[in-house]
Amino acid sequence: MNKKILNQKDILKIKKRRTFAIISHPDSGKTTITEKFLLLGKVIREAGTIKSKKSNKYAKSDWMNIEKKRGISVTTSVMQFFYFDHYLNLLDTPGHEDFSEDTYRVLTSVDCCIIIIDASKSVEKRTKKLMKVARLKNIPIITFINKLDRDSHDVIKILDDIEKKLKIFCVPINYPIGSGKDFKGLVDIDTKKVFLYKKDLFKKNKNYIKIYYDLNNIILKNYFSNNEIFQLKKDLNLIKSCYGSLNKINFLNGIETPIFFGSALSNFGIDNVLNSLIKWGPYPKCRNSSTRKVQSTEKKFSGFVFKIQANMNLKHHDRIAFIRIVSGKYIKGMKLYHVRTNTISIVHNAVNFLAGERLIINKAYPGDIIGIYNKGNIKIGDTFTEGENMNFLEIPKFSPELFQSIYLKNSFNQKKLLRGLKQLSEEGVVHLFKPFCNNSLIIGVIGRLQFDVILERLKFEYKVLAKYRKVNISLIRWISCKNLKLFEKFKKENYISLAYDNNNEIVFFSTSIFRLNLIMSKYKNIIFSKIK
Repeated sequence: MNKKILNQKDILKIKKRRTFAIISHPDSGKTTITEKFLLLGKVIREAGTIKSKKSNKYAKSDWMNIEKKRGISVTTSVMQFFYFDHYLNLLDTPGHEDFSEDTYRVLTSVDCCIIIIDASKSVEKRTKKLMKVARLKNIPIITFINKLDRDSHDVIKILDDIEKKLKIFCVPINYPIGSGKDFKGLVDIDTKKVFLYKKDLFKKNKNYIKIYYDLNNIILKNYFSNNEIFQLKKDLNLIKSCYGSLNKINFLNGIETPIFFGSALSNFGIDNVLNSLIKWGPYPKCRNSSTRKVQSTEKKFSGFVFKIQANMNLKHHDRIAFIRIVSGKYIKGMKLYHVRTNTISIVHNAVNFLAGERLIINKAYPGDIIGIYNKGNIKIGDTFTEGENMNFLEIPKFSPELFQSIYLKNSFNQKKLLRGLKQLSEEGVVHLFKPFCNNSLIIGVIGRLQFDVILERLKFEYKVLAKYRKVNISLIRWISCKNLKLFEKFKKENYISLAYDNNNEIVFFSTSIFRLNLIMSKYKNIIFSKIK
């Protein structure tokens, strides 16, 4: 199928875009690195801090009240900034494992990932889980080994851990000189340039870099002994012979990952990561839809919704649908076709983001994330085009693992509670279930901390005070059956164990995996799905 393509000027703008996510185990320094990227992009003048609870400064990417209160990221932030003639679209995902579903959805919308690993802990459990999701889509991975200014594992051990646990080949681009109190800097493996880690006496807690062009520079003797220089040269030769040079094709296919070292808190080595993203990272290319492959250079607009966020503006209780543009370009005032609802709307007020701040935009290109106002008719996974009837591959909905019944402290606010839970479920923060047999409200989440987030957001965003009751539910499954007669029989016989989710699809509650297996063996024509 021949499709009209954009002009060369617009295609060049697409090639200047990088859309990426930062993923890591909790407390690996991800939010700090996000702040440093924004500093390098000159978006902010001073990084927010999540270290001091007495400070009124917060991380720029953490804009929700509970994020500021607890010092953690609980929702994905979308930020665009300009760096060395490139537009970088950064999706800062929650590091905490309780918010993994949001991260999984984000990975469907990026072209590259930066994985952060704490040098003192090496590869951790959460990193392994996220890497599995990234590998399903063969997303290119750039790895940054953080916190070299603290006591850390041996470099070779960290590299071995990455290869064994994350199933990806390592190619170190630079190499640390010492660690912890003895951390003295980095050396580029190919060019042999040395970057010294030094304190700036005029700026407290800041660091700066001095560059010496090779290891034989006589000035280095002021910082290293002859034995240290000899050992460093030996280590570099060993690393080069063992790991070789980066193969860009293997990188783009998710087979190899370039490795960088440094300290995010000291803003040391961070620029190397962004430079590599520009140099090697992919620009937006093609995406699979239900009918064909869609190229980014096509003239007609297309995109999909990967996230919905309620109450970014508490005064207006608005909802924003985040759309990843796949092809064409957005122009203010253009008509967009909402495929699922078969409706057309004119969009005058699409916005782009800097965390909680937004700016109405006139144009946007493939790879960019735009936000459009959602009146409740847009869902995660929806496709928007300029008229073509197609859908981008659906974003999965994961089965929750923890359940509680929620009720009001003040029964007069039932409508507010229902509205709040409905909007939070549209975001993917919570699964809302309404049992067949009574009027109770059951919520399901991936991690326990999400229960606290729901109460906090209901309180501050919807002015609703709620509580929980325990329920005897261990797991749920979405159910379906091609034979309507058999399906009706199943529903009658299992009435007390059934509920509707927020999309009015039927789910089956079970008290244990043992009971679920018994039911599945009894009703073999019923399909029980863990992922929707």
